[in-house]
Amino acid sequence: MFLDPTLVQAAKRIYRTYCNLHSQMKKRPFGVAIDKETYRGQLVFREKPILLPGECFVNINQLEAEAS
Repeated sequence: MFLDPTLVQAAKRIYRTYCNLHSQMKKRPFGVAIDKETYRGQLVFREKPILLPGECFVNINQLEAEAS
């Protein structure tokens, strides 16, 4: 599934913030649920996320693979 690059960048920012604040991560998230309009998002710690209308899911593997 193709995701808007702006959404992926916003999700990466959220994930990086989490990594910086919790440098000794005990629990690895599965990804980020992010709103397509506001670009606000939240880390998801469940394998099968429940998304609200207007949200999409960016998998952690995609975030790490595209990290630059």
